[in-house]
Amino acid sequence: MRAHVRSLVDAAWFKRLIIILILLNGVTLGLETWPQVLAEHGRPLHALDRTLLWIFVAEIGLRLYAYRRDFFRDPWNLFDLVVIGIALLPATGPFSVLRVLRVLRLLRLLSAIPSLRMVVTGLFRALPGMASISLLLALLLYIAGVVATKLFQQSSPQYFGDLWTSLFTLFQIMTGDGWSTIALDVMDHQPYAWTFFIVYILVSTFIALNLFIAVAVEALEHGSERTHGEDGADREGPRPTEDPAEPAPARAADDAVLAELRALRGEVAELRRALPLRDEHG
Repeated sequence: MRAHVRSLVDAAWFKRLIIILILLNGVTLGLETWPQVLAEHGRPLHALDRTLLWIFVAEIGLRLYAYRRDFFRDPWNLFDLVVIGIALLPATGPFSVLRVLRVLRLLRLLSAIPSLRMVVTGLFRALPGMASISLLLALLLYIAGVVATKLFQQSSPQYFGDLWTSLFTLFQIMTGDGWSTIALDVMDHQPYAWTFFIVYILVSTFIALNLFIAVAVEALEHGSERTHGEDGADREGPRPTEDPAEPAPARAADDAVLAELRALRGEVAELRRALPLRDEHG
Protein backbone atom coordinates (compact mmCIF):
# COMPACT_ATOMS: atom_id res chain seq x y z
CA MET A 1 0.00 0.00 0.00
CA ARG A 2 2.75 2.44 0.95
CA ALA A 3 4.57 1.72 -2.33
CA HIS A 4 1.44 2.59 -4.33
CA VAL A 5 1.03 5.86 -2.41
CA ARG A 6 4.68 6.71 -2.99
CA SER A 7 4.38 6.06 -6.72
CA LEU A 8 1.29 8.31 -6.72
CA VAL A 9 2.93 11.31 -5.03
CA ASP A 10 6.05 10.89 -7.20
CA ALA A 11 4.07 10.70 -10.44
CA ALA A 12 4.62 13.57 -12.86
CA TRP A 13 0.90 14.09 -13.46
CA PHE A 14 0.29 14.37 -9.71
CA LYS A 15 2.97 17.04 -9.33
CA ARG A 16 1.55 18.98 -12.29
CA LEU A 17 -1.90 18.78 -10.72
CA ILE A 18 -0.58 20.26 -7.47
CA ILE A 19 1.07 23.10 -9.39
CA ILE A 20 -2.21 23.87 -11.15
CA LEU A 21 -4.08 23.87 -7.83
CA ILE A 22 -1.48 26.22 -6.29
CA LEU A 23 -1.92 28.63 -9.20
CA LEU A 24 -5.70 28.38 -8.89
CA ASN A 25 -5.42 29.15 -5.19
CA GLY A 26 -3.34 32.21 -6.03
CA VAL A 27 -6.06 33.43 -8.40
CA THR A 28 -8.76 33.02 -5.74
CA LEU A 29 -6.66 34.92 -3.18
CA GLY A 30 -6.19 37.72 -5.69
CA LEU A 31 -9.92 37.91 -6.45
CA GLU A 32 -10.66 38.25 -2.74
CA THR A 33 -8.84 41.60 -2.75
CA TRP A 34 -11.50 43.13 -5.01
CA PRO A 35 -14.44 44.36 -2.89
CA GLN A 36 -16.95 44.06 -5.75
CA VAL A 37 -15.98 40.48 -6.59
CA LEU A 38 -15.90 39.58 -2.90
CA ALA A 39 -19.40 41.04 -2.37
CA GLU A 40 -20.87 39.08 -5.28
CA HIS A 41 -18.92 35.82 -5.09
CA GLY A 42 -17.48 35.82 -1.59
CA ARG A 43 -18.99 32.53 -0.40
CA PRO A 44 -17.96 30.46 -3.45
CA LEU A 45 -14.44 31.90 -3.28
CA HIS A 46 -14.11 31.09 0.43
CA ALA A 47 -15.48 27.58 -0.16
CA LEU A 48 -13.00 27.01 -3.01
CA ASP A 49 -10.18 28.34 -0.85
CA ARG A 50 -11.01 25.94 1.98
CA THR A 51 -11.35 23.03 -0.45
CA LEU A 52 -7.93 23.72 -1.96
CA LEU A 53 -6.45 23.99 1.52
CA TRP A 54 -7.73 20.58 2.52
CA ILE A 55 -6.46 19.12 -0.75
CA PHE A 56 -3.01 20.43 0.15
CA VAL A 57 -3.37 18.95 3.64
CA ALA A 58 -4.27 15.60 2.10
CA GLU A 59 -1.25 15.80 -0.20
CA ILE A 60 1.06 16.46 2.76
CA GLY A 61 -0.56 13.54 4.59
CA LEU A 62 0.04 11.21 1.63
CA ARG A 63 3.68 12.24 1.44
CA LEU A 64 4.09 11.70 5.17
CA TYR A 65 2.58 8.23 4.86
CA ALA A 66 4.71 7.37 1.81
CA TYR A 67 8.08 8.61 3.08
CA ARG A 68 7.61 8.39 6.89
CA ARG A 69 10.88 9.60 8.50
CA ASP A 70 12.46 10.38 5.15
CA PHE A 71 9.85 13.11 4.72
CA PHE A 72 11.56 15.23 7.39
CA ARG A 73 15.00 14.83 5.81
CA ASP A 74 14.04 16.94 2.82
CA PRO A 75 14.03 20.68 3.68
CA TRP A 76 11.50 21.36 0.91
CA ASN A 77 9.03 18.99 2.58
CA LEU A 78 9.51 20.90 5.84
CA PHE A 79 8.93 24.14 3.95
CA ASP A 80 5.62 22.84 2.56
CA LEU A 81 4.62 21.61 6.01
CA VAL A 82 5.25 25.04 7.58
CA VAL A 83 3.34 26.87 4.82
CA ILE A 84 0.31 24.61 5.14
CA GLY A 85 0.54 24.74 8.94
CA ILE A 86 0.35 28.55 8.84
CA ALA A 87 -2.71 28.32 6.60
CA LEU A 88 -4.43 26.07 9.17
CA LEU A 89 -4.05 28.60 12.00
CA PRO A 90 -7.31 30.24 13.12
CA ALA A 91 -8.09 33.47 11.25
CA THR A 92 -10.73 34.92 13.57
CA GLY A 93 -10.58 37.27 16.53
CA PRO A 94 -7.05 38.33 17.47
CA PHE A 95 -5.66 36.02 14.78
CA SER A 96 -7.59 37.65 11.92
CA VAL A 97 -4.37 39.22 10.67
CA LEU A 98 -3.13 35.71 9.86
CA ARG A 99 -5.58 35.59 6.94
CA VAL A 100 -3.04 37.69 5.06
CA LEU A 101 -0.52 34.87 5.43
CA ARG A 102 -2.68 32.59 3.29
CA VAL A 103 -0.92 34.02 0.27
CA LEU A 104 2.22 32.20 1.46
CA ARG A 105 0.71 29.09 -0.13
CA LEU A 106 1.94 30.45 -3.45
CA LEU A 107 5.48 29.93 -2.16
CA ARG A 108 4.88 26.21 -2.55
CA LEU A 109 5.64 26.77 -6.23
CA LEU A 110 9.27 27.05 -5.13
CA SER A 111 9.25 23.42 -4.04
CA ALA A 112 6.91 22.16 -6.78
CA ILE A 113 8.82 23.54 -9.79
CA PRO A 114 12.39 22.13 -10.11
CA SER A 115 13.80 25.22 -11.86
CA LEU A 116 12.59 27.53 -9.08
CA ARG A 117 13.91 25.09 -6.49
CA MET A 118 17.32 25.20 -8.17
CA VAL A 119 17.32 29.02 -8.13
CA VAL A 120 16.49 29.19 -4.43
CA THR A 121 19.07 26.53 -3.59
CA GLY A 122 21.69 28.46 -5.55
CA LEU A 123 20.86 31.67 -3.71
CA PHE A 124 21.22 29.96 -0.34
CA ARG A 125 24.54 28.54 -1.50
CA ALA A 126 25.65 32.09 -2.38
CA LEU A 127 24.86 33.51 1.07
CA PRO A 128 28.45 33.22 2.45
CA GLY A 129 29.84 35.17 -0.50
CA MET A 130 27.05 37.74 -0.26
CA ALA A 131 27.79 38.21 3.44
CA SER A 132 31.40 39.12 2.64
CA ILE A 133 30.29 41.59 -0.03
CA SER A 134 27.73 43.08 2.39
CA LEU A 135 30.51 43.66 4.93
CA LEU A 136 32.62 45.33 2.24
CA LEU A 137 29.70 47.52 1.20
CA ALA A 138 28.95 48.51 4.80
CA LEU A 139 32.59 49.47 5.30
CA LEU A 140 32.53 51.53 2.12
CA LEU A 141 29.29 53.25 3.19
CA TYR A 142 30.70 54.14 6.61
CA ILE A 143 33.94 55.57 5.20
CA ALA A 144 32.04 57.59 2.60
CA GLY A 145 29.62 58.80 5.31
CA VAL A 146 32.44 60.13 7.48
CA VAL A 147 34.11 61.82 4.50
CA ALA A 148 30.84 63.35 3.24
CA THR A 149 29.94 64.66 6.69
CA LYS A 150 33.34 66.37 7.00
CA LEU A 151 33.13 67.87 3.50
CA PHE A 152 29.47 68.87 3.12
CA GLN A 153 28.17 69.35 6.67
CA GLN A 154 28.18 73.15 6.45
CA SER A 155 26.96 73.52 2.85
CA SER A 156 24.14 70.90 2.88
CA PRO A 157 23.09 70.13 6.46
CA GLN A 158 19.75 68.69 5.29
CA TYR A 159 21.65 65.86 3.57
CA PHE A 160 24.95 65.66 5.48
CA GLY A 161 24.25 67.37 8.83
CA ASP A 162 25.48 64.41 10.90
CA LEU A 163 26.80 60.90 10.38
CA TRP A 164 23.40 59.14 10.43
CA THR A 165 21.90 61.65 7.98
CA SER A 166 24.91 61.22 5.71
CA LEU A 167 24.62 57.41 5.82
CA PHE A 168 20.95 57.59 4.87
CA THR A 169 21.70 60.05 2.04
CA LEU A 170 24.53 57.88 0.70
CA PHE A 171 22.32 54.80 0.84
CA GLN A 172 19.71 56.72 -1.15
CA ILE A 173 22.37 57.68 -3.69
CA MET A 174 23.52 54.06 -3.90
CA THR A 175 20.00 52.98 -4.90
CA GLY A 176 19.91 55.71 -7.55
CA ASP A 177 16.96 57.52 -5.99
CA GLY A 178 17.27 61.29 -6.60
CA TRP A 179 21.05 61.35 -6.44
CA SER A 180 21.28 64.12 -9.07
CA THR A 181 19.13 66.44 -6.93
CA ILE A 182 21.40 65.89 -3.94
CA ALA A 183 24.55 66.35 -6.00
CA LEU A 184 23.30 69.57 -7.62
CA ASP A 185 22.34 71.01 -4.23
CA VAL A 186 25.85 70.37 -2.90
CA MET A 187 27.50 71.64 -6.08
CA ASP A 188 25.73 74.99 -5.72
CA HIS A 189 28.08 75.61 -2.80
CA GLN A 190 31.04 73.40 -3.76
CA PRO A 191 31.37 73.08 -7.55
CA TYR A 192 33.96 70.31 -7.41
CA ALA A 193 31.80 68.05 -5.24
CA TRP A 194 30.81 66.11 -8.37
CA THR A 195 34.08 64.18 -8.13
CA PHE A 196 33.03 62.68 -4.79
CA PHE A 197 29.61 61.62 -6.08
CA ILE A 198 30.97 60.13 -9.32
CA VAL A 199 33.59 58.06 -7.50
CA TYR A 200 31.10 56.92 -4.84
CA ILE A 201 28.48 55.89 -7.41
CA LEU A 202 31.04 54.01 -9.49
CA VAL A 203 32.37 52.08 -6.52
CA SER A 204 29.08 51.42 -4.70
CA THR A 205 26.69 50.81 -7.60
CA PHE A 206 28.69 49.61 -10.58
CA ILE A 207 31.20 47.53 -8.63
CA ALA A 208 29.92 46.45 -5.21
CA LEU A 209 26.31 45.78 -6.20
CA ASN A 210 27.37 43.94 -9.35
CA LEU A 211 29.47 41.66 -7.14
CA PHE A 212 26.21 40.40 -5.61
CA ILE A 213 24.98 39.47 -9.07
CA ALA A 214 28.27 37.76 -9.92
CA VAL A 215 28.22 35.66 -6.75
CA ALA A 216 24.57 34.68 -7.29
CA VAL A 217 25.15 33.75 -10.94
CA GLU A 218 28.21 31.66 -10.05
CA ALA A 219 26.25 29.78 -7.38
CA LEU A 220 23.41 29.14 -9.84
CA GLU A 221 25.85 27.82 -12.45
CA HIS A 222 27.44 25.43 -9.95
CA GLY A 223 24.00 24.25 -8.85
CA SER A 224 22.93 23.71 -12.45
CA GLU A 225 26.10 21.74 -13.27
CA ARG A 226 25.62 19.58 -10.17
CA THR A 227 21.99 18.91 -11.06
CA HIS A 228 22.83 18.02 -14.66
CA GLY A 229 25.63 15.74 -13.45
CA GLU A 230 23.30 13.87 -11.13
CA ASP A 231 20.66 13.57 -13.84
CA GLY A 232 23.25 12.22 -16.27
CA ALA A 233 24.42 9.64 -13.76
CA ASP A 234 20.83 8.58 -13.17
CA ARG A 235 20.22 8.21 -16.89
CA GLU A 236 23.40 6.19 -17.44
CA GLY A 237 22.59 3.86 -14.58
CA PRO A 238 25.06 1.49 -12.91
CA ARG A 239 27.89 0.12 -14.97
CA PRO A 240 27.90 -3.57 -15.86
CA THR A 241 30.90 -4.28 -13.62
CA GLU A 242 29.08 -2.69 -10.68
CA ASP A 243 25.67 -4.24 -11.22
CA PRO A 244 24.91 -6.55 -8.31
CA ALA A 245 21.64 -7.64 -9.88
CA GLU A 246 23.24 -9.31 -12.94
CA PRO A 247 21.44 -12.59 -13.73
CA ALA A 248 23.08 -15.79 -12.52
CA PRO A 249 23.16 -17.45 -16.00
CA ALA A 250 25.09 -14.48 -17.40
CA ARG A 251 27.64 -14.70 -14.60
CA ALA A 252 27.97 -18.46 -15.16
CA ALA A 253 28.61 -17.92 -18.88
CA ASP A 254 31.29 -15.34 -18.10
CA ASP A 255 32.97 -17.74 -15.69
CA ALA A 256 32.97 -20.47 -18.34
CA VAL A 257 34.60 -18.19 -20.91
CA LEU A 258 37.28 -17.18 -18.40
CA ALA A 259 37.97 -20.84 -17.62
CA GLU A 260 38.40 -21.64 -21.33
CA LEU A 261 40.77 -18.70 -21.73
CA ARG A 262 42.87 -19.93 -18.83
CA ALA A 263 43.02 -23.41 -20.34
CA LEU A 264 43.99 -22.00 -23.74
CA ARG A 265 46.71 -19.90 -22.13
CA GLY A 266 48.10 -23.03 -20.45
CA GLU A 267 48.18 -24.95 -23.75
CA VAL A 268 50.02 -22.09 -25.47
CA ALA A 269 52.58 -22.03 -22.65
CA GLU A 270 53.17 -25.80 -23.06
CA LEU A 271 53.67 -25.38 -26.82
CA ARG A 272 56.23 -22.63 -26.23
CA ARG A 273 58.15 -24.90 -23.86
CA ALA A 274 58.01 -27.79 -26.34
CA LEU A 275 59.36 -25.78 -29.31
CA PRO A 276 62.93 -25.32 -27.91
CA LEU A 277 63.12 -29.09 -27.23
CA ARG A 278 62.26 -29.86 -30.86
CA ASP A 279 64.89 -27.43 -32.07
CA GLU A 280 67.55 -29.10 -29.90
CA HIS A 281 66.68 -32.59 -31.19
CA GLY A 282 66.58 -31.36 -34.74
